[in-house]
Amino acid sequence: MAASSSAHNIDLSLALTMEPSTLTDWLPILPVALCITVGAVLMLIRKHTVWHPVIAIPALALLVVIDSLLVYAVSTDGPITMVAGRWLPPFGIAFSADLLGGLFALAAAIAGLAGAIFAVGDIRNSGRRYGFYPFLMLLMAGVSGAFLTGDIFNLYVWFEVLLISSFGLLILGSTHEQLDGAMKYAVLNLIGTTLFLIAVAYLYGVFGTLNMADIALKARAAPALPTATIGALFVLAFGMKAAAFPVNFWLPASYHTPRTVVSGLFGGLLTKVGVYALLRVMVMILPADLANLGALVGISAFLTMVLAGLGAIAQHDIRRTVGYIVIVGIGNVFAGVAVGGVSGLEGALVYALHSMILMTALYFVVGLAGKLAGGFSLVEIGGLYRSNPAFAGLSLAAFFAAAGLPPFSGFWPKAILVRATLDAGQWWLAAAILFAGFCTTIALGRIFLLVYWRPATEPPAAKVALPLSQSLPVIALMALVVVFGVYPEPLLAIATQAVNGIISPDAYFMSVFPGGGY
Repeated sequence: MAASSSAHNIDLSLALTMEPSTLTDWLPILPVALCITVGAVLMLIRKHTVWHPVIAIPALALLVVIDSLLVYAVSTDGPITMVAGRWLPPFGIAFSADLLGGLFALAAAIAGLAGAIFAVGDIRNSGRRYGFYPFLMLLMAGVSGAFLTGDIFNLYVWFEVLLISSFGLLILGSTHEQLDGAMKYAVLNLIGTTLFLIAVAYLYGVFGTLNMADIALKARAAPALPTATIGALFVLAFGMKAAAFPVNFWLPASYHTPRTVVSGLFGGLLTKVGVYALLRVMVMILPADLANLGALVGISAFLTMVLAGLGAIAQHDIRRTVGYIVIVGIGNVFAGVAVGGVSGLEGALVYALHSMILMTALYFVVGLAGKLAGGFSLVEIGGLYRSNPAFAGLSLAAFFAAAGLPPFSGFWPKAILVRATLDAGQWWLAAAILFAGFCTTIALGRIFLLVYWRPATEPPAAKVALPLSQSLPVIALMALVVVFGVYPEPLLAIATQAVNGIISPDAYFMSVFPGGGY
């Protein structure tokens, strides 16, 4: 039927992208497609568990390569957007990759690969039959999708994907402790995702679109729109995801309960998805609301660091100590977001990337320490330095890095954050960063003195050897921590570029709307 009026004609050239897709254009969606495909294959052969690591480990190595190519592409040529069915936003769903999302995705892929290798010696056949590797691939699909989506509703969808897979990983083994930790984890995270969905609904009601670039443009064009409540809901929802005060008590109650590899993946990845969402939504999309909520975010950061630092000192279970150290790191990131500006956000970003690698390694270290010593209580175990001096040295390096001491990668973001807070006149945040670092040093020094340096109360029944599959991932992760500690310039330079890309996201907008007009 022919249109009778030109008013009903649609210029498809404005709604569709007519440019042919290049191989580079596919990079934003390849990580998600790879993880979902491999996860489905592993489910099809779920009874042949011997093949699960054989398939999953090369797939995650390929994921690291893809994300590395993505970071290189967006750092040299700018952000990349791939839209569904060629429909341009706001009609089509977009995957948009810039340096911020690419860096987070690459760090997550490295941690995921380390976890897949570590699991060879940590997850027995029963855990594989219950789906460890398929759940791991689904988790990586959710994490990658969250970092690379350009649609805020699909950010919620990927949150749900990683939440479902994390439930499955958390209860592998079905012990009473795991089920108790899973219940606490599930309730608080479901509340957080509900708040996130409510905020997305309000956002759509105000702007009439779900594309992040489209929302950001409309928010800049009409700064008087009522978005303060929406911003507060987002901060609360992402604070729950990231485990910031006052909604962080679920993390130390749950992260120590699953297998060591699961704790490492959770500590390295899941809270950082909340951090990424906070940077993406509040810095790029709703910067005016972040400016109004900056004091609230700063207070949350202060209390997160101080209380988590004291909590780390008070623990007798070394796994719970690491849980509080994860929360200390979240407080550091929130302090950078509260200060804002290039320096504050650069410190927050570098700290988040450092934490993704280090917290994975640190959970692996304390898990191996418990395996070698026969327990996780500071009261009962000891003697690891005498029985395993090489492992003790590796553990000490991880402890120094977590405390933010040179020459490891944790020193530089803390130095940047302290300087940024002092330059902004927020000395109390700088004091909290230093105090939390001091508490972390005491807590980890206590672990080293009691678990490693103190003689064992009873000689071990048999010497436990660490398989290469468990020692190699820790060594590789710590090598990255040392490299970026000794030679931080490349990471700092690319982090500055990423931060400038979300503060002034014109290149991001241009990738989403290639015809311009914004």
